Amino acid sequence: MIQNAKIAVIGPGVMGKAIIASLVEKAQVDPQHIRVGGPNPERLALLAETYQVLVYADNGQAVQDAEVVILAVKPQRLIQAAKSIKPMLPADALVISIVAGVSTVTLMEQLGTPYVVRAMPNTSSQIGMGMTVWMKTAQVDESMKALATQVIQTLGDEVYVEDETYLDMATALSGTGPAYVFLFMEAMIDAGVHMGFPRRIAEQLVVQTLRGSTEFYAVNHAHPARLRNDVTSPGGTSAEALYYLEKAGFRTAISRAIWAAYQRSKELGEGRLKGKLEE
Repeated sequence: MIQNAKIAVIGPGVMGKAIIASLVEKAQVDPQHIRVGGPNPERLALLAETYQVLVYADNGQAVQDAEVVILAVKPQRLIQAAKSIKPMLPADALVISIVAGVSTVTLMEQLGTPYVVRAMPNTSSQIGMGMTVWMKTAQVDESMKALATQVIQTLGDEVYVEDETYLDMATALSGTGPAYVFLFMEAMIDAGVHMGFPRRIAEQLVVQTLRGSTEFYAVNHAHPARLRNDVTSPGGTSAEALYYLEKAGFRTAISRAIWAAYQRSKELGEGRLKGKLEE
C-alpha cells in the first residue's frame, strides 16, 4: 500500500532526509511519488540528485494531491510551514508529524485537518534502527493507521500508544536518549585515552562494549540490576568503579536530566519558550 502512495515530506533536514531514504530504499516507494518541500535550494537539489525525488521551494506545491504529508520541521518553524501548507492540503490527507513537543490539538488547529499522527523518532532512525513512539487522533481510521504504521516501521522499531502524554515522555527518554548515550561514550573514550590507549582503540573498545551489552540484555530479558550484579565481584574493579559512579550521583543525574527534557518537551508543546511557535 505504501509503495503506491503519494507522499510529501516538508522539512528536508536530518530527519526528513532519513525518512526519504527509508521510504525509497527500505519501503521501495517510487521516488517520483515523493515530493519534498523546503526553503534551502542546495539541500533540495542534493535530495533530488541522491534519491530522484521531486523537490519544491513552495510547500503548498509539495503537498498538493498528497495522500500522506510528513511534517519534519523544527518547532519554531511550524507556524510558517503550516501557513504555506494549509491552503493546498488535501482534505483527506494524513499528516504525520515528527515536530518535537507539538500536540495533535495544535497541529489540527494550524493545519485545519483532523487526520493527524504524532510521532517521536530518534536519531538512530537514520540507519533504520530507530525507536519511534506514536499516536493518532480519533478521526484517523484503520486504513490510515495502517499506512502510518508502514511509514514509521521503515525507521526501525515502533510503539503505538493511545495517550498523547506518552509522547512527551518518549521525547525525553528515547527521542533524546541517543544524546545521553553519546555523552557516556565520549566520557568512556576520553578515560581510555587518559589511561594511554590510542583514541582509535579506545573508540573500538567502547563501541563494541556498548553494542554487546545492549544485545546481551535484549537476549537475556533479565533486569539490568541482575546483569550488573553478575559482573560485579566483591572488592573488584567493577565494584570500585560503580561505587564512585553512585557517589558522584550518576543515577540521580540521569534521572534529573531525563525529567528536565520531559519538562522542556511540554514547554515546547505549550509554546512557552521564547521565540517558539510565534506568529
